[in-house]
Amino acid sequence: MQKALKIDFETPVLPSVSMKNCPIESSLGVLGRKWTLLVLRNIGFLKIERFNQMLRVTPGLTPRVLSMRLDELEKSGYIKRTEEHKSPKIVRWMLTPKGKDALPILISIIEFGSRWYADKVFEDKKPRSLKELFPQIAR
Repeated sequence: MQKALKIDFETPVLPSVSMKNCPIESSLGVLGRKWTLLVLRNIGFLKIERFNQMLRVTPGLTPRVLSMRLDELEKSGYIKRTEEHKSPKIVRWMLTPKGKDALPILISIIEFGSRWYADKVFEDKKPRSLKELFPQIAR
């Protein structure tokens, strides 16, 4: 896990090389789509690999949208599909190295949400640190 960068946000944060496009904008092309980060959460953190299991743990997500998000994530190289040719055929989804590289983004969102949206996240409404939530994650 990477350590947090120390940045002085009082002055502009400008890259030292010329950029063709903004990396944030480029990354949000797929990651910014509704449900995408939750699909990555399901596969990466919850270890849910099957279509119907993902639907069960993600209230509001429809089969059509899940199918579209899985297809987009696969085409973008975040996940890969594996098939077991049993009867019936079993399809599983797993993270690629690119998908695993996206997990620290989710950790940062968990950390942010646990601090600033504690009233929505926790029954006792008490903010928590990442270390309190996941002692197994060294940060």
